[in-house]
Amino acid sequence: MGWLRRGAERLRRGARSARDNRAVDDAVTRHLTEFARTRRGVEAFVEPQTSVTQTSLLLVAYDGEWTRRTIPSPQWGHAFAEHLEIPGYDAAVVGYPQRMRDYNSRMKKRPPS
Repeated sequence: MGWLRRGAERLRRGARSARDNRAVDDAVTRHLTEFARTRRGVEAFVEPQTSVTQTSLLLVAYDGEWTRRTIPSPQWGHAFAEHLEIPGYDAAVVGYPQRMRDYNSRMKKRPPS
């Protein structure tokens, strides 16, 4: 009967991690919303799940500044962009904007502060 106890313990751990994930989702939502509301020209790029990464949402501002967070599903990402009334794209279809690459280059060349 030891396997039954181990199975029950796994279920309890699973329930606990589901509660923790809900808190993380709130933090992710707050971060993404804050980024989108405090920058101009933000666009959303939904990145599909791969064998190495989970589904994520990339937000890119007009100047190329960006942020990325893991999200539950592509549908969630598109609904989030629609809710904030910002353009939403599938990154696998349209790719990434040049301004993001330019921003990364500028940040690498910047002297350390």
